[in-house]
Amino acid sequence: MAAYQWVPRMRDYTSEKEQEACVRETTDYHPLKPMTVTVTESKAKKTGGKAETEFVDPLSSSLDGTDPLSMFAAEHVVTDPLSMAPKRDRAESGSKAKPGKKSSLDESFEPWSTKKANILSKYTTSERLSITTSFLSPSDREKVAVKTQVQTTMTDKVKNRLEQLDDFEEGSVKEMLNLSQQDYVNRIEELNQALISAWEQDQRVKALKIAIQCSKLLVDISVIQFYPSKFVLITDILDTFGHLVYERIRQKSAYFPPGSKVPQMLPEDFTPDQVPGSAKETCRNWFYKIASIRELIPRLYVETAILRCYSFLTSGEYSQALLRLSNMMRGIGDPLVAVYARTYLCRVGILVAPEVHDHVTINLYDFLTTYKQLQSDSVQNILAVQQMEMAQYLHLYTPALDWILQCVAHRASEDTMTEVLEHCKKQCNSALLLNSVMSAFKPDYIASRALKFVDIIRDCEEAGFPKHELYASLGANMVLADPPEEQRLQTLNEVWKIVMKLKNPANYISCAEVWIEYPCKHFTKREVNTILGDIIKHMVPDRAFEDFYPQLQSIVTKVLSHMHDFAVLFSMDKFLPFIDMFQKESIKVEVCKTVMETFTRTVHRKLPGERVQQDTTSDPVIMNALMFICKTMHDSVNALTLEDEKKAISNLICGFIRRISFGRDFEQQLSFYVEARATFSNLEPVLIELVQRVNQLSMETHKVVKGNHSRKTAAFVRACAAYSFITIPSINNIFSQLNLYLVSGQVALVNGALTQGDAFMKAAIGLLPEVPRTILVDGKVRSTEPLLAEYINNFVSNLLVVPDNPDQGVLYLIRGLLNVLQNYTWEDNSDAKVRSYLSVTCVLSAMSQESYLYHVNKVDSNDRLYGGDPKFLNEVQQIANTLITEVLEHLKHLQQQEALRRQSALALEFFTKMVVHGDVGSGKMGSLAVNLWNLAQKHGYGDTKVMVRTLEHLKKKGTQTNGKEYAELAAKLPLQSRT
Repeated sequence: MAAYQWVPRMRDYTSEKEQEACVRETTDYHPLKPMTVTVTESKAKKTGGKAETEFVDPLSSSLDGTDPLSMFAAEHVVTDPLSMAPKRDRAESGSKAKPGKKSSLDESFEPWSTKKANILSKYTTSERLSITTSFLSPSDREKVAVKTQVQTTMTDKVKNRLEQLDDFEEGSVKEMLNLSQQDYVNRIEELNQALISAWEQDQRVKALKIAIQCSKLLVDISVIQFYPSKFVLITDILDTFGHLVYERIRQKSAYFPPGSKVPQMLPEDFTPDQVPGSAKETCRNWFYKIASIRELIPRLYVETAILRCYSFLTSGEYSQALLRLSNMMRGIGDPLVAVYARTYLCRVGILVAPEVHDHVTINLYDFLTTYKQLQSDSVQNILAVQQMEMAQYLHLYTPALDWILQCVAHRASEDTMTEVLEHCKKQCNSALLLNSVMSAFKPDYIASRALKFVDIIRDCEEAGFPKHELYASLGANMVLADPPEEQRLQTLNEVWKIVMKLKNPANYISCAEVWIEYPCKHFTKREVNTILGDIIKHMVPDRAFEDFYPQLQSIVTKVLSHMHDFAVLFSMDKFLPFIDMFQKESIKVEVCKTVMETFTRTVHRKLPGERVQQDTTSDPVIMNALMFICKTMHDSVNALTLEDEKKAISNLICGFIRRISFGRDFEQQLSFYVEARATFSNLEPVLIELVQRVNQLSMETHKVVKGNHSRKTAAFVRACAAYSFITIPSINNIFSQLNLYLVSGQVALVNGALTQGDAFMKAAIGLLPEVPRTILVDGKVRSTEPLLAEYINNFVSNLLVVPDNPDQGVLYLIRGLLNVLQNYTWEDNSDAKVRSYLSVTCVLSAMSQESYLYHVNKVDSNDRLYGGDPKFLNEVQQIANTLITEVLEHLKHLQQQEALRRQSALALEFFTKMVVHGDVGSGKMGSLAVNLWNLAQKHGYGDTKVMVRTLEHLKKKGTQTNGKEYAELAAKLPLQSRT
């Protein structure tokens, strides 16, 4: 093997560049330009009796959004009503009862489904509950079976069903006592499943019985604080029942279009004229069954549940039915039960007949008329027995009143709100009603009468419903809509005079959390600072702030959402003391993260006063405040901190560092980076960012002086290099260190700091032996050899421009690198070492050229230092010879069967590098190239496609000027067939 010597190919880079340059063509096409696709259908044209077909792209049909499965689903409509019945998810049951005609509700109307979860989570109990039921009891099953056997005529059938209902009424029920809340919910779920199961088994009477049982549960107020949640659970079952009945009748309404034998379902917007008589008869029978229910409340609820079925009978029945049911509601004695029954009627009515509103107003005014019952002795006795305060009792009415008033307010005018307020004032003037009014009507209506509402709140009867909640509701409207400009300051003063007198911290903070946004929108920092100071004054005594961290966090978020000028923000003397109230570390870190997230994403934003905030700052007030906040986040990191949390904090601190700029005062900028390094020493991503910023600072200096450094600027860039050299070793990630050494060395060379650049390169080489064989990436162990090989390729390409140090000898950096590679512990069965040798060989070929391919401006590389000195070239030649000897020796050792594929791949790679960088016209080099080619395909493992393309490339180069040696080489290269 020693007979082979590496002979570099002498190259003229300028002529090669001109020869290989691509021909440029002007074009108006851009690959990222939006593409417009025109879909043309294939049509048959008849020309001379023959059909002529236009062929289009078969994939173009997918662009219209259709596909065969969608078309199939559209053609085969599922008509089984049970397939569309809700199974388990009660949250969907409320949305099933869609009106037959297109709903006129808009997006501003909040559907019931969005309110249910909040009600279920808010109105809970720890007391024991009871449930009265007869479903699936043994006696019940026997009765169903016996009665079914004796049905002979239609009269018997009707009689039997009525008897079953009577049996239920007369005492087949059982009462389950001592149920927990979860047991109760599970029991309700069983009732729902039993209803669906009975319907699937064609046991319509049993399904009706279950619906009646569920309705009767709404009469029970023994655990009154749970009543709103019970209402949600029970009415979901009633919705299911109503949906099943409607779909049953609709299924029976299928008709045969003229000339068709395929039945079709009624369209969504059908009219009663399209409904066949048999379906109408079935519909009437259901209403007759329900009319036979003896008790008022079950009869009201069950009829309301199937209210939608009136669309099968007459077109104008909704209005009359809703008014009739509204009048019947007056027969319910308990005010809480009555208001929720009215809620259910309004909820179903707004879905089936959104254009009908009279019944909604009637239900509201009926409640106002009976409002005095809430203070009656019977209610007081109930509250005394259940040990409930009046304030808690009144809160039970809030979901019902909110819904009724939302139905009243939907698309209503300001006159409607005025009328409602007048009725409230005359009949009850209750804080409870006023709160629901402010929640229901448009914020614009409330805001335009801001001072009037302040007066109404002041004069209304509190009656157990706290006024601070009214001020909070008013504040929510003031934030969503702007009051008249002349009322803004007076409104704030009037409200805050009352709020600041609240002694209870919970009541106070509930108002302050809402109202803090109002001065942020309409006033200056003075008013915001005053309110922040007042909040501190109320929260600090007895450390009350510890109980209200979520509300205080919300206040910070709202302030930051409106105040983006951090110079103004930090000039408020109450803002940082407000941040200091968060003394629980985890909460304080979250608040600091919120501040930093706002700062890092607020760039070039238009601010009040026609001023634009720049994306960088050097304001000492901002810088010192944010440094304190970032230090708080940094100091919270410890050994137990999760990696994701460290990453999030590091990203925010890096964003802060990037936003600090002192312009042309580079020395001040470097001083800031020195301070930041001392402050944030425990976060590696921040240290990496600092090194990169200092390198950028050096390049900005280079740009300012246009590469002509003075003594002062040269000393400055050397100081920057020293900063990087000191900082990099404190980073634990070894590949981050290696890359930073390389980048810092490049920056030092560009700035003419040769000694510093040389030190960086030596440090990188000295660090290579410490590279571990494996690293942990995303929780998985990965080999480092691919990363190391990639780094070595990049590193040696930079050594081309690094001049030799006169005190160290010729190519001392290359020699040092090769010594490290020689002694490094590589993986078994790995070719990474010799592949690195091949990369170094390529660089040595480039070093043998008269003029190098690239240079650093004002840095004399070895081509200029040595000027083609034969001694230098001889040193290069000797190193290259040693390397190819090592590679060939390695190829010799790859003789085992399991290593032949590696041998083939390595030989082909060696061959391609030789063709590019070696002189294949030299006898020994040409012979070596042929031997490598043959070795690559000797055992049948050669990559045939690559070898074919390589051979074609050689033949092409052989046709060019001075390409004779390539043509001769190509003629000597056989291409064996793999077969």
